[in-house]
Amino acid sequence: MSSEKRLEIFCRYAENGASSRLRFFKYKPFFEKAGIQIGIHSFFDTAYLERLYAGKGKSFSSLPRGIFRRVKELADTPRHIPLWIEYELFPMLWAWCDLAALKKRPFFLNFDDPVWEKYAKLPTLKNKYDTLVKYASGVVAANDLIVERFKNINANILKIPTAIDLDRYDKAPKEKFDRFTAVWIGSPATFHYLTSFRNVLKKMAECCDFELLMIGKSSWCSLPGVPSRSVEWSEADEAELISRSHVGIMPLPDESFARGKSAYKLIQYAAAGIPSLGAPVGENCQVIEDGATGFLCRTPEEWCRNLQQLAADPALRKQMGKAARNKAVEWSLEVNAGKLIPFLMCSKESKP
Repeated sequence: MSSEKRLEIFCRYAENGASSRLRFFKYKPFFEKAGIQIGIHSFFDTAYLERLYAGKGKSFSSLPRGIFRRVKELADTPRHIPLWIEYELFPMLWAWCDLAALKKRPFFLNFDDPVWEKYAKLPTLKNKYDTLVKYASGVVAANDLIVERFKNINANILKIPTAIDLDRYDKAPKEKFDRFTAVWIGSPATFHYLTSFRNVLKKMAECCDFELLMIGKSSWCSLPGVPSRSVEWSEADEAELISRSHVGIMPLPDESFARGKSAYKLIQYAAAGIPSLGAPVGENCQVIEDGATGFLCRTPEEWCRNLQQLAADPALRKQMGKAARNKAVEWSLEVNAGKLIPFLMCSKESKP
């Protein structure tokens, strides 16, 4: 089969990992509809994240097992087939290891977070991503910060925000919870963004009667002074839970890693047709149209005032929710697949 009709994806996680599921697995039907054969190879298996999210820590054998599996999968892939890679082939190994394994294959890199920050204090790895980007056929970037970071190293770069399946949200029940509900959705890896915001949430609870719905782990503890409940995340339930809420929130600290995070939570809220409150950090500023689809909140007072306003004004919530849902079309899987597929399938050899 020619390279124009086949693409091999080397992602970081199995389908239970949000970044890999949303940026790779979700696009498989669109590639297949276009007549392109897709193979998906995860570095870490399903058990890796199950163990991590259960609080059991990382398995020491996961890294060597992933390296062994990946080397074998690469050896089984014809060299003319283009590869789409999440960040890197081999975590914690030097750039030359990735490039040696690639053997001048055509490859594209995908970034949805500023992962270079994790290697910043490791002298032998701090320039790894710059090196890989230099030799890549192209880069798929989730947000403007990543585009800015790499555009002078590789001019062939495409911004593709983490996309949403609008169908699932359109079909979700829209009957609202009886109590005014602010929803936050995330993984155990991002829960600290919510807990570090607890003092502001407490002030919000003092000025407005609401319940915080935390979607992620049912075992999460309530935040002191904040009426809240936590539920286990499932792909089958997330659209309904968000749609039944009244407003979505996305607090973020103004720090380097957070500035490069994708605003996928806000995209989910928009798809569900509810307004958002978000910190004016990074991609949040691109997703929220301040005063139209939600509010960017700079101070605790703004968080309180804007939540109060939305709680007291159902018509405003409906108006903002409708505007948000209309804007969500630009982040749909269909729209983004139409840009992504031709970008990746215009295969170029990696640079010498």
